[in-house]
Amino acid sequence: MPKRVLQGVVVSDKNDKTVVVQVERRLTHPVLKKTVRLTKKYHAHDEANKFHTGDLVRIQECPPVSKNKRWVVLDQAS
Repeated sequence: MPKRVLQGVVVSDKNDKTVVVQVERRLTHPVLKKTVRLTKKYHAHDEANKFHTGDLVRIQECPPVSKNKRWVVLDQAS
């Protein structure tokens, strides 16, 4: 089964080797027929502490690195 890849913005880089990435998805509300933005935050492993707040990055699923980290940063998205 392929690993999921998501794109989002780094909202926190205060932890060592960890970034918090906010991923936004858009969907149409079933009743209102309006486009709704839903966001979710993921903790991702950043081994080199390379990424900082405001960077647009791609993250990929991985085996658990710690209690909250199940994602790893692939690269900076364009």
